[in-house]
Amino acid sequence: MISKKVLSSIVGGGYNKFWNDKSRYRVLMGGKGSKKSTTTALNMIYRIIKYKNSNLLVVRAVMNTHRDSTFAQLKWAQERLGVSHLFKNTVSPMEMTYLPTGQKIIFRGFDDVLKLASATVSKGSLNFVWIEEAFEIDSEEDFYKLDLSVPRGKPDENLFKQTTLTFNPWSENHWLKKRFFDTKSPDTSCYVTCYLQNEFLDETDRAVFEKMKRDNPRRYEVAGLGHWGVADGLVFENWQVEKLCIPDNEAPYYKDYFGLDYGYTNDPTAFIAFKASPNLKKIYIYDEFYKYKMLNSEIAAEIIRRGYAKERIRADCAEPKSNDELRRLGITRIAPSEKGRDSILSGIQKICEYKIFVDPSCVNMIKELSSYVYDKNSRENGYIMPKDTNNHLCDAMRYAFCDVKEQRTAVTGGKPTGITKNDLIGGFTV
Repeated sequence: MISKKVLSSIVGGGYNKFWNDKSRYRVLMGGKGSKKSTTTALNMIYRIIKYKNSNLLVVRAVMNTHRDSTFAQLKWAQERLGVSHLFKNTVSPMEMTYLPTGQKIIFRGFDDVLKLASATVSKGSLNFVWIEEAFEIDSEEDFYKLDLSVPRGKPDENLFKQTTLTFNPWSENHWLKKRFFDTKSPDTSCYVTCYLQNEFLDETDRAVFEKMKRDNPRRYEVAGLGHWGVADGLVFENWQVEKLCIPDNEAPYYKDYFGLDYGYTNDPTAFIAFKASPNLKKIYIYDEFYKYKMLNSEIAAEIIRRGYAKERIRADCAEPKSNDELRRLGITRIAPSEKGRDSILSGIQKICEYKIFVDPSCVNMIKELSSYVYDKNSRENGYIMPKDTNNHLCDAMRYAFCDVKEQRTAVTGGKPTGITKNDLIGGFTV
């Protein structure tokens, strides 16, 4: 077993109580750079070795996000603790096996409920659960479904059951706050950490937070100090996370829209796909990609891979060369965004008339909607402008929204009036 002195030098300080906590629910909210995920990964590898019949289920909202997050973090933790030779790590199936005993670390997503509910191990108890980026779990009901089935089994006298939830600060309206922080319970321990507890940050990292503290106090409160985000000043407030589920009687009133905002080094390339109904005043955001340093050829390949090559895509009109290149690469219906006087505020105003639903897989859109705010110190023609940060997918949505046109029919009680199926093409009257 790793000595306490060596372990202390690897893990660092600020997490001693969290590390040794055996509460049924161990909840950790932390700001950027707080080492919450790396500490949790180290703790989980340490526990697998210490508790001989323990096993771990690692959960995220979407299964395919594990590989570059939790799987990589746990693999790093093995190396950091000097025990990589004791583990076998595979991606198909995605799991980790502690070779001396056969104990398992398995990975699941809420997007495959059947596999999540049927998670089993052949040795010992599936007594530990780690839910990473727990804010992505869109409802408390989904959490209860997991909690009722895992951890499972009766562990031996040396083991204990525990679910660990880790996440960045989120909206104070999120169910996590009400469930774990607002209601005190003897079976729950809550922790809030920030970059100040991470002694491994260098001076350049700390300078980023000091600049944030000076230039953007609101963001510093959330991303820096790990406090709950607040709704005050958000550009878009009328939104929620929800899986795409449109009733059959409403389906004819929706049409698909696609937007693209270019980026490269400092900003990401951001692509969004959503359905919108002008009559019902609803938007369902169901797909995205969000990546730095994408070449135009890579952007085209990703659009083709996702099946949107033949769709009309509104892209930033400030990049005519990129638009032309995408057309040559097979994205033939790409069209420039419409910009003009007050186009940003006008586009935002139109979108704010709608109720926005975001699929839980669109994690970057969720983050933007939670942090895209107005800047009280920035005005244009007398109006307060949004901050030009955390807005790349929001901009892409705004570009695409210029194609959302009002239908010439009314909807009463969720049912169309004055039209028949023959009058509808792609959700619009003809």
